[in-house]
Amino acid sequence: MKVFKKIKSLPFYIRFTNWEFWPFHVLYFPIYPVWLWYCMRARSFFFFSTSNPSIKNAGFLMESKSDIDQLIPERYKPVTLFFPVDNSFDKIKETLRNNNLQYPLVIKPDIGMQGKAVLKVHNDHEFISAIKTFTVDFVVQPFIPYPKEVGIFYVRLPSEKRGKITGIVEKEFLKITGDGVSTIRQLLNRNPRHILQLPVLERNLEDEIDAIPGKGVEKILVPYGNHVRGSLFLDSSYKNNKEIESVIDNACQQIEGFYFGRLDIRFNNFEELAEDKNWSIIELNGAGSEPTHMYDPVHSLFFAWKEIIRHWDLLFQVSMQNRKRGFSNLSIRQGVNMLRENLQYVKKLDRIQFHLSSQEHQKRLLPLHLNMAT
Repeated sequence: MKVFKKIKSLPFYIRFTNWEFWPFHVLYFPIYPVWLWYCMRARSFFFFSTSNPSIKNAGFLMESKSDIDQLIPERYKPVTLFFPVDNSFDKIKETLRNNNLQYPLVIKPDIGMQGKAVLKVHNDHEFISAIKTFTVDFVVQPFIPYPKEVGIFYVRLPSEKRGKITGIVEKEFLKITGDGVSTIRQLLNRNPRHILQLPVLERNLEDEIDAIPGKGVEKILVPYGNHVRGSLFLDSSYKNNKEIESVIDNACQQIEGFYFGRLDIRFNNFEELAEDKNWSIIELNGAGSEPTHMYDPVHSLFFAWKEIIRHWDLLFQVSMQNRKRGFSNLSIRQGVNMLRENLQYVKKLDRIQFHLSSQEHQKRLLPLHLNMAT
């Protein structure tokens, strides 16, 4: 029994027996023929590029957060400031001051992917330490204090007046609750999802990982609603109703050329969201969006494949209708360049993420990880 228990706690076993942790291409490989079928029907490998005409590459890859931010009406978004990688901190500080931005702040690569190199900072020291590692342009936003984060998948066919919500995912940040006896490391080892994050958390927390939180004390160790970084995704699509759908549709109708994608929002509760109160779009994702509600552990692999294909079909319909309206697909050359640029860019993000998580860097950022409770 002890041997089997030890095997069950091995990262390889956890990943192998839980499809939600499989690498992207392993998860998608069995249904790639479906994607190719849509490409054949559209007579283009890049048919999706007409789905969101106002967003570069329709938001499939290499889209700029700052460019997308300009499409979103002011009332629905936080202040988002763009900075070239070679900007001095003095200039950045002046821009932050002119826009009345105060700590805590969130730094993100302007072209992001899977939450890589996203960081919350609390003071100048943390900010300077962070941007020293950045080799790409980035954006800065205030940390939105609303306690909950959800991803809302939205689709509107160009031929229809109203759009619809096709999925809602609630994101539970990686956190532990102390029992007054166990260390943070011991608490993490009790949850398979947390075990997968242990290598990074050990570097981030250093000696603090062996501290003993008080009974009932909750610590959010990773304050980002990202599945790769340990968040639990819960399918809350059943919480959708006419009021919420109307609020989201009204907002999305004001985003020029946006028909397909996922809105990541922070908010207080669903009741206030239904009343169009106290919520903010922290990120808008386009054609490359996943129906992330499928990652709820209660769902099967077959459910995930069904949801992916359902959204591919919607993407196909939106894209074809926009093509009939006169929008053009990416050419083969443009599409290949997009894929090549993305591969090179991901390598940069991986290097940045590594440095942000390195032991030396985390010594400077240790307070960030010890004061996450919200």
